[in-house]
Formats: sequence, structure tokens, C-alpha cells
Amino acid sequence: MSDQFDERKARASAWFRSLRDEIVAAFEALEDSHEGEGIPGRFEVTETTRASDDGSDAGGGLMSVMRSGKVFEKVGVNVSTVYGQLGAQAQKAMAARGVPGMDQDPRFWASGISLVAHMQNPHVPAVHMNTRMFWTPHAWWFGGGSDLNPCIEYAEDTAHFHDVQKAHLAPHGAGLYDELKAWADEYFYIPHRGRARGVGGIFMDDRNSGDWENDFALTQDIGRAFLPAFVPLVEKRRVQDWDDADKDTQLVHRGLYAEYNLVYDRGTKFGLATGHDANAVLMSLPPMAKWV
Repeated sequence: MSDQFDERKARASAWFRSLRDEIVAAFEALEDSHEGEGIPGRFEVTETTRASDDGSDAGGGLMSVMRSGKVFEKVGVNVSTVYGQLGAQAQKAMAARGVPGMDQDPRFWASGISLVAHMQNPHVPAVHMNTRMFWTPHAWWFGGGSDLNPCIEYAEDTAHFHDVQKAHLAPHGAGLYDELKAWADEYFYIPHRGRARGVGGIFMDDRNSGDWENDFALTQDIGRAFLPAFVPLVEKRRVQDWDDADKDTQLVHRGLYAEYNLVYDRGTKFGLATGHDANAVLMSLPPMAKWV
């Protein structure tokens, strides 16, 4: 399966990188077009590496973070391609999910993009997006999605975000949007708080229909949906006035995001367990949060 998938791995990795470049450019354009005070924010780009047990090349990627912009308080857009052998803990976790062959050959390859944006204006929603491909000698799959996390909710914003996702999923089959929306509602739920961390979106994991091309096309459309789903909300809400009470509401809500990512998020756990750059893995955490 390895030789068969070399070209597919390269295509997937290149796609995640191209999506990263498009999003970084769009976000810097939002900074340039905003008429508020301050200097437009720019991404700081750092190469990341994955630490292997034997010191061999294990891949890496780019961590792109913008801090203290006019629109974005903190936003990270990371892309990576990592490979090597899964440790015992990761093998056990994969086997528990039904991934075959973990006890025979623990090699893996994974590539993807991960994005989290925390905004200056409390009326502009925070957002998360990721898409990824995972390969082992005995299996492959895609995963990812995006979800909206407003601290001050607007029903029309939620409707727009979901409508764009639905439109991009429509070519891939009736009922798929409903399925992935329900999956997101379940996945991004915080049990110890008894609530979701936001207003949902779409999510999938372990996507292997048996047709790699179709599954890759679906993953690409999930990525393509992100900017048209999110950017119009930024453009509409970034000009609204806000006060200290609004900021306080935002900081408290961010606590939900931090709790979820540190306690439940599968990607965070996998990244730390497999030796990826900790700063890149924890890029999703907000710059400031508050608990009451």
C-alpha cells in the first residue's frame, strides 16, 4: 500500500499547504482593509519538527501565528506532514478506534492543516478548522471540519456559516451535511460543562469510503467552504462597537475553548503523544481567558 499511496500522499500534503497559503493571504488582507487603529497584523512563520525516538527525520511543517492584529487577537494556521512509528500509547489508541495492523506494523504518515482564530472584537466569532489525511500500512482515512465559536451569538451568523457548509457538501450526497453536523454537535460537546463550546459546524473522522479520490474531494470541499463561511462574518461584525462587559463575556467564553482542547481534543492528544512541536500543538489556546 505504501508505494501505491506515495503520489496520493504528495497530493494531499500539497493541497493542505495551498489551503494554508490562501487562508494566510485572506487574513492578512482583512488586517489591511480594517480602518481601526493600529498596525495591520502579519503572520510570524516558524518551521516545526517532530521529534523521533532515534533522532531520524520524522517530518514537520509550518506554524504561522499572528498576534495583536487589528482584527485578530491571535490566529494560528499550521500545516504539517509527519511520519515515523507510533509509540505504544498511540498504537493502543489507534487499535481501540478499529485501525487494523497496529500490532504488526506501527508505521504512520499524517498530513493536515489546523486553524484557530481568536478575535479582537467580541462580536466577531472565534473559529476552528482542520482537515487531515492519515495513513498506515494497513489503513488510510481523512478527517476534519470547522465549527463556529461566538461569545455573543447572532442567529443570522450561525445560519450563514451552516448554509455555506451545507452547500459545499451537497455534491457529495444527500444527507451528508446532516450527518457531519450531528457529528460536530457530539464531538464539540463539553461534558463537564453540559454544553457545546460553540454553535457547531461539520466534523468527520476515519473517513474511508473505499474511494480515495472521492474522499479527498470531500476533504477539499470542507477546506474550500471555510473562507466563504467565515470571512463575511468578520467583515460584518468587526466594525461593531463593544465595551468592557463584552470583552469580559469573550474572555469567559474562551475558557470553554481552552478546557475542551486540553481535556478532550483528539488532535491535541495525538500531537503531544507523538512528539510534534508542543508550541504548534497548543497554538489553539487563546492569548487570554477568564474563569468565574
